[in-house]
Amino acid sequence: MIRCLVVDDEPLALDILTDYIAKIPALELVKATTSAFEALQIVQQEKIDLIFLDVQMPELTGIQFVKIINGKSNIILTTAYSQYALDGYELDVLDYLLKPIAFDRFYKAVQKVQAQQQVLAQAPPAVVEKAGIVESQSPDFIFVKTEHRIQKIYINDILYIEGLKDYVSIFAGSERIITLQHMKKMEEALPARRFARVHKSYIVSVDKIESIERSRIQIKDKIIPIGDTYRESFFKLIEDKNI
Repeated sequence: MIRCLVVDDEPLALDILTDYIAKIPALELVKATTSAFEALQIVQQEKIDLIFLDVQMPELTGIQFVKIINGKSNIILTTAYSQYALDGYELDVLDYLLKPIAFDRFYKAVQKVQAQQQVLAQAPPAVVEKAGIVESQSPDFIFVKTEHRIQKIYINDILYIEGLKDYVSIFAGSERIITLQHMKKMEEALPARRFARVHKSYIVSVDKIESIERSRIQIKDKIIPIGDTYRESFFKLIEDKNI
């Protein structure tokens, strides 16, 4: 059962989402409230799996709310304004519903939550979620959230990671996996002795490096620059590995 909270300052929006939740047996509504502060108290006191959260509220905006709870519950943002979509994805919310919300679109969002729970239920007990990335304490693999699913990536397959403006590309074997994630969070999730941040836009698998020439690393056909900020720590790691 997915325990839900609905937070919206419009009573009509609360009624619609309450009705939608009642139609899905896998969902349990804990509370529907117009007060963001009441919702914060509930999240602190109880286990809430999923929050349907309005963005524009007078007491506290949805974006501020997400930052305060810091990943404690899954979030699906609801709003009448599409310009907030990018802010939501940068905060690692599960989905973004544009008002007026149709039931089929609502149900699709709920399916994402169910898929995530299924993946976590099948993972070993040592798996924990860290900064939006599901990480094994072994760690032999990580799970990352892509647009339509949660994808398992084996650590040994990762060649390098390239950061772009709003997302990162993970190059693993012959695959390129795109995830709405920050480079800092990716760096923290990977084993420090096996991966090195060598540039503001690149993390490399040290074991996959084929050659290093001046300020350039070659991994297969890719040439990756070494940034001045990361040069000292990278070459220290290389020396420690006796390469």
